[in-house]
Amino acid sequence: MEKLSVVIIAFNEEKNIRAALESAKWADEIIVVDSFSTDGTAAICREYTDKVYQEKWRGFAAQKQFAVGLAGNDWVFVLDSDERFTPGLVTEIRGLLEHVPDMDGYHCARLNHFMGKEIRYGGWYPDYSVRLFDRRKGVFGVREVHESVVMKGPVGHLKNHMLHYTYTGIKDYLERLDRYSGLMAREMKNSGRRASVSDLTVRPVFTFFKMFIFKQGIRDGMYGLVIAMLYAFYTFTKYAKLWELEKNLN
Repeated sequence: MEKLSVVIIAFNEEKNIRAALESAKWADEIIVVDSFSTDGTAAICREYTDKVYQEKWRGFAAQKQFAVGLAGNDWVFVLDSDERFTPGLVTEIRGLLEHVPDMDGYHCARLNHFMGKEIRYGGWYPDYSVRLFDRRKGVFGVREVHESVVMKGPVGHLKNHMLHYTYTGIKDYLERLDRYSGLMAREMKNSGRRASVSDLTVRPVFTFFKMFIFKQGIRDGMYGLVIAMLYAFYTFTKYAKLWELEKNLN
C-alpha cells in the first residue's frame, strides 16, 4: 500500500487550521510549512504533527513546492488551510493507494462555500485541480497566483469532492481581491500583456454575465448575484492595475 503525506502551507490561519488538520489526521504524515505566523497557527499544528517547518514566504507556487519537497512519501495531497477532506474522499483515496495507482495524479473537485453557504453554480463547482499526485512526476508551475501542478504523466479525476470554506464575507473577499489582482497584474505584465479599453469595459461585463447567466449563478440566488458582481469587479481591478503598471514603468 502506498503511503500518503498531506501537505499544508499556512500563515495566520488559527481560525481554519484545526478543522483542516482534523480532517487530515487519517493520513500517514502531515507536513505543515508556516510562514512565521504571529497568531496560534504553529502551536495548533504541533498538536497534530511534529513536522511543522518555518519558512519565509516564497510565493504560492514556490511555497507549496518547497512543502512537497519535505514530504517523506512519494504520494502527496496538497490541502489548503480553509479546505477539508470529506469522508467519501478519504475512503476513495485510501482505496486508490491500496495498490500502485493507474494514474500519476488526480484532479479533485472542491465544493466552495461563500459566507457559509455552499455554492453549486456560477462556475464554482466542481472547481477541479490536481491535488493528489506522485511528487516524483508532478511539480507546481511557476506563477504569481492560481498555482497549479504540472504533471508528466496521465491524470485522472476523483469522484468525491473536498470542502472549501472560502471568503467569510465581503470584507474578506475585498481584502484578498487587492492582493490577488496585484499579483495577476504583475504576472500579465511580465508575460508582455497590455491592458486595453475592452479589458476595462467589456471583460468585467462579460465576467458578470458568464457567471450569473451562462453558468447559472442565478440559481444560487442573492449569493450568486453578489459573487458575480465581485468577480466582475476583480476582473476590472486586475486590468486597471496592469494599466497602472504600464503607466508607471514605461
